[in-house]
Amino acid sequence: MSDGSLSQDEIDALLQGGGGFDFGGEESSNDAPAGLTQEQQMAFASKLSGAVSSQASNLSGIIGKSVTIGKPEVELMNREGFVGSAPDQMVVTRIGFSEGVVGEHIYLLPVNLATTIAGLMMGQDEIDLDEAALSALSEAGNTLAGAIATTLGDSVGKTVMTTPGETEMLTKENISLPGDGFLRVSYPVTIEGEKPAQLMEIFSLSAVSDVVKPPQTSPSQAQQSAQMGGGMGQGLMGGGMQQPMGGGYPQMQQGMSMNYQQPPNVQSVQFPNLYPQASAGDQGNIGLLMDVYMEMTVELGRTKRLIREILGMGEGTIIELDKLAGEPVDILVNHKLIAKGEVVVIDENFGVRVTEIVSPMERMSDLT
Repeated sequence: MSDGSLSQDEIDALLQGGGGFDFGGEESSNDAPAGLTQEQQMAFASKLSGAVSSQASNLSGIIGKSVTIGKPEVELMNREGFVGSAPDQMVVTRIGFSEGVVGEHIYLLPVNLATTIAGLMMGQDEIDLDEAALSALSEAGNTLAGAIATTLGDSVGKTVMTTPGETEMLTKENISLPGDGFLRVSYPVTIEGEKPAQLMEIFSLSAVSDVVKPPQTSPSQAQQSAQMGGGMGQGLMGGGMQQPMGGGYPQMQQGMSMNYQQPPNVQSVQFPNLYPQASAGDQGNIGLLMDVYMEMTVELGRTKRLIREILGMGEGTIIELDKLAGEPVDILVNHKLIAKGEVVVIDENFGVRVTEIVSPMERMSDLT
């Protein structure tokens, strides 16, 4: 560009609001990709702001401490820009959008924030980010994504579905990112009694476009709309007055009263909230599974014995369990603890009365 003129690619980038060129010098590979205008980025950030309080409330509910999440800040960038500014190592939770809004969606947590959240969920002060901790962080990510999916769904007037979270710890160079650029969203997060940290989200451009860009009208829809408009015009202007069957001219009353059909009253459908304080991964078509059988067992207690003691067992042997008399028994579904209860007798059969539903934090602590 020694003559100072702009190429067509540079003109297109300016019209799209992208910052992909360095005028007066060589092209910069670290600049943000084109694809979203500044106005569209701000519009998307505004929509995400509506989910901040829900995300904070959801996260607070599963860690048992007050959580404050600040206003989101958005930045359009590519891989080179991300690697140059991100921490060396992060916990990555992928929860994509599969319906309503379609595209990649990733949570990025610095190691200190991930350790804090997993430790509080599992009831431990000092933890390693092992498989159990990463599983806990997947549950936390699903909970946060539920609030995002609800907000975006309300915005586009559709049901937004997400994929189950998959969590791993990676270096920034090994993180798989959308190849055509993406929108990075940063939130300041403060957990009661802990140091402030930064939570990041990655949205692919396709997911953002589904939210901020108006739907495209197909040629057939445009033609149908034009025909409907033309037909109405002809009815009022050209064909509004028809000749009576007996011949002659139609009679016209003062004010030229015309008879036309009242258009129907069309209103938008109000869909119920599909994600009431629940994780997005649990929001599938649960109705399809209502007739599926699951094994439910009641466990009185457990114990461990040496092999020689087990081989020496016979009729009349008494086995002492790890439960005290009168303690609640465990209720398990597919070998997973979900509740506690007390044994009752119904006619001639044993039964169990549910006395407590196990909390998510207790379920996570059982994984360790």
